[in-house]
Amino acid sequence: MSAGLDAAREALAGSPAWLVGGAVRDALLGRPTADYDIVVAGDPARAAKAVARAGGRAACFALSEEFGSWRVVARDNSWQVDLEPLRGETLEADLALRDFTVNAIAQPLSGGEPIDPLGGGADLRAKRLRVAGPASFQDDPLRVLRLVRVAVELGLRPDEEALRGAREQASGLAGVSGERVFGELRRTIATPAARAGIELIADIGALGVVAPELDALRGVEQSAYHHADVYGHTLEVLDRAIELTTPGDPGGDDAEPAIGRHRAAIAALLGEPLADGLSRGEALRWGALLHDAAKPLTREVRPQDGRITFIGHDRAGAELAREMLGRLRTSERLRSHVAALVRNHLRLGFLVHEPQPLARRTVYTYLTSCAPVEADVTLLTVADRLATRGRSAERAIDAHLRLASAMLGDALRWRAEGPPAPLVRGDELARLLDLAPGPQLGGLLDELAQARYAGEIETPEQAVMHARAMLAGR
Repeated sequence: MSAGLDAAREALAGSPAWLVGGAVRDALLGRPTADYDIVVAGDPARAAKAVARAGGRAACFALSEEFGSWRVVARDNSWQVDLEPLRGETLEADLALRDFTVNAIAQPLSGGEPIDPLGGGADLRAKRLRVAGPASFQDDPLRVLRLVRVAVELGLRPDEEALRGAREQASGLAGVSGERVFGELRRTIATPAARAGIELIADIGALGVVAPELDALRGVEQSAYHHADVYGHTLEVLDRAIELTTPGDPGGDDAEPAIGRHRAAIAALLGEPLADGLSRGEALRWGALLHDAAKPLTREVRPQDGRITFIGHDRAGAELAREMLGRLRTSERLRSHVAALVRNHLRLGFLVHEPQPLARRTVYTYLTSCAPVEADVTLLTVADRLATRGRSAERAIDAHLRLASAMLGDALRWRAEGPPAPLVRGDELARLLDLAPGPQLGGLLDELAQARYAGEIETPEQAVMHARAMLAGR
């Protein structure tokens, strides 16, 4: 049992209070939680302050002035309790105002049987998702996306009334704040059923409202080297990214040639927290969804042979990704990370045609160009390549996975150890060669870094000699 729930029970003993929503639902499903919603018949502010004291002076603040709700968060962020006033004259009236029946079950905080006037428990057992009332989506259009998120998180099937209501109110999402929209999309895309979630969002007519960049991919035909249009391909890349980002077993059998010997390091990398509540692995899924987002804008048909091209969709896509995530009010770190994934997702594919194994200078250029997503984007290229099964696919996939395996080794070492330290500092090189700071000195330092990574120079003396030779044109 959570310390947060213990604190609430201690602080509110003898007061009319009920645990409601997801915590009750998750308890019925046997799912652990440390996030609790409590309805109180009295003053939520006074109740919240009492819970904060009982919880070891946890943080306590007003969550919504409009609805009078408060939040209490443990000092170590291990639990959270939201307290809100009773809406309506009775608890039953309050529950009828909630989104779905499975979230309209209450449990007296002092103990006792669940209060379930809308049949949410039976819906859980039947794996059915129903709205709590006919005005559910009108009351809050965000519930259109929440329908999808709850369905894919819990494996529930929305009934026809819920789907119909969602379709009727999908346009209302245009008036919902970007932060709230992102909150639902973030959780949907983080589930194993993320593809089904995106397809359901599209089916109820909400994709064009919240992610028009993805909706625009439908029906955009590609060259003979692809077996699907851009939308279908994107969903397959998402599937592959989900396989790569599944904790404990990244990759699946198809990706084994690239992933195999790096499995533990990849799992550790993808599990790292990144930004906005996402891990690096979850951010990779956003990269998968947006990697070809600019293809509709860059599509051309070559007049000489009729081949379809998307020249520059990597660079344009990076800007499109930044714009979309900006509209969703995400952090700059997440925007930059996903944009870097999109901007660099073609680089490794171009290197397949270079002599193998790659020259060390070529590897250096790839790592520095892709930083700080050098390992992440290499994994994205694996997902992208596995989801491209048109003409000559088997041979192309085999070559790409071999190259990706080698590059992942370098990229993971680069992340763990960083680039090799300079053999000579810039100010020292400038003094020895009588150079002023500027582009010429910067170019020499970059050349020395490449030469050191390639194993061509190993000592400071060799570095200075190499720089002198460069200046002399040798």
